[in-house]
Parts: sequence; C-alpha cells; structure tokens
Amino acid sequence: MQMNINHWLEHNTYHHSYFWDLKQMVKHKEKKNLKISLCIPTLNEEKTIAKEIVLFKSELMNRYPLLDEIAVIDSGSEDKTLEVAANFGADTYLASDIIPNLEAKKGKGENLWKAIYQLEGDVIVYVDADIKNIHPRFVYGLVAPLIYRDEVKYVKAFYDRPLAVSENVRVSGGGRVTEILTRPIFSLFYPELTAIIQPLSGEYAVRREVLQEIPFPIGYGVETSHLIDVYNKYGLEAFAQTDLDKRVHRNQSTQALGKMAFGILQTFLRRAGDQGKLELKEEFSTILRQFQARADEYDLLEREIKEDERPPMITIPEYREKFNIPG
Repeated sequence: MQMNINHWLEHNTYHHSYFWDLKQMVKHKEKKNLKISLCIPTLNEEKTIAKEIVLFKSELMNRYPLLDEIAVIDSGSEDKTLEVAANFGADTYLASDIIPNLEAKKGKGENLWKAIYQLEGDVIVYVDADIKNIHPRFVYGLVAPLIYRDEVKYVKAFYDRPLAVSENVRVSGGGRVTEILTRPIFSLFYPELTAIIQPLSGEYAVRREVLQEIPFPIGYGVETSHLIDVYNKYGLEAFAQTDLDKRVHRNQSTQALGKMAFGILQTFLRRAGDQGKLELKEEFSTILRQFQARADEYDLLEREIKEDERPPMITIPEYREKFNIPG
C-alpha cells in the first residue's frame, strides 16, 4: 500500500509551473479535439466574480484558447452575481432552470451536477468563486494532466491556504476539516486516498465520461463522494493533483465548519455502509446540535442537514437525449 502511494505521489503530483507552455498545451488540446468548459458555482459572489471572469476570458479564451466556454451556475443569489457575471461575458444559468422538470434543490453539489447537463465540454473544470488571488493557473494547472495523459481522469488542486481575516492574512491555516475529519477517515477506511493532499479543495477538473457516471450529493459531501466513487471505479491511478501554490479565501466560523463536517460524515457513512466497510444498524440522525454562548447562557442550536444525492447524470433521460446516448 505504502509503495503504491509513494509511486503515485512521484508520478501523479505536479506543480503548476510544469505546465508553463500554454501554446503547446493548446496545440495538444486541439490535436485531441478536446472541448473544455469552466464552471463557476455561485451564491452571492458579486464582489469576486467579475475578476475571475475577466481573467479567465482574457488569458484562457482570447490569448490562449484553452477554454471553450465559461459558465456561472447560480443557486439563487440575492445580490447581483448573475448580472455582474453576464456583463463581463460569462454564460449565466440558474440551477433551478436547468432540467426544470426535476424538483429544485439548493446546494453547491446541485450546481456542479447541473453543469454536466448544461455545459458542452469533454472536460469540465470547477473553480470556486471566492478566490481572492485568482490566477490562470487555477485552470491550466488542473486541465493539463488530462490533456497530456489519457489515463488520468480526475485532477485535484492543492495549495497553501492562508485565511483572509479582516484586512490581514494569516500565514498558515486552512484545511481544518480535512485534517480533523477527512484525512483520519481516509486513513482508516481508504488509505490510498490519503495521497490526495487536499481532498476537499473546490478546484478540480474531470472528464465528462467520469462525471456522468457518479452520483452527486447536493451539499457538503460532494468532494468526498467523488473521491470514493472514482477510486472504487478506476483506482488511484485515475487521479492526479497539481500544486497551485497559494489560495486566499474567506474564513469560515467553527460552527460553519461543524456543519460541513456533519454533511461530509453522512456521505462517508453511506458510502462505507454500501461498500461493506461498516455495518449501520439503523439510519443515522440528520440533526446537528451545536451550542452558542450568550452572556452566561448557552443556547442549543439544532439544524437539519440532510445530504440528499442526485443520481448519475447518465440515468437522466433529458441528458441522454441531449448528448445522443442510446437508451
């Protein structure tokens, strides 16, 4: 096992600088007749979305035609996210308007799943909308292994993650749910997946043939489920990862991280139970209980966090019809 991890780390881990020659990358992409789509899932991101779109459009569509489309898929923002995105040249969609006959659900995973239907790319690269130090490497560093290596199917980002706190930046930090929850769980039940340095990173690029075959939790568990499902189907060799140096993002409260961890744990327990790694005697609770201090009192907060899942997109009739997949 350790030998396999060490071998994978040596051959499937990259630094973005390795892919500096974008002209050559575009040539390889065109030679393979690949279409690449960028999806930016959003919810109230009017402050950062314009910068991302301008950068990616100017550098990776106009200067180097690596991307074929840039799309924002929105969960129902109450600010001007969609208006700003459209004004700066992105295709914009409300997730609820995509395959509208399906019951609408809200969550990042819903946006990612709907992108498989809406976008045209053979490869879809997902990039979060809240990156303060956005750079073209957040796209080309992820799609490059898919362009150059046919056996690679799923590429994850990793990076230093300083936390933006007010106007200051902490030198270290981030990845707290990964180190406290996800990595220990993987160490126990999926030890090869511990080779993925940041399993919960929101930036990754995947071949359509893979995305359409896996289910999507609509909430916090989507990245965890992806890794487990792709690993079970294709093995560790299907993955690669790219060091993108640094990602500056919004800090989240401990309570928010608790909600994230609760959703991830639900997803893991379902996968482990289905695969015979755990025996679940009964259905687990979906109520998260946390406490909030107020003066000399502690308020009990109860939230229902239920990790609903969408089925593999290839099972959806509208998708099969759109992409001419025989029934």
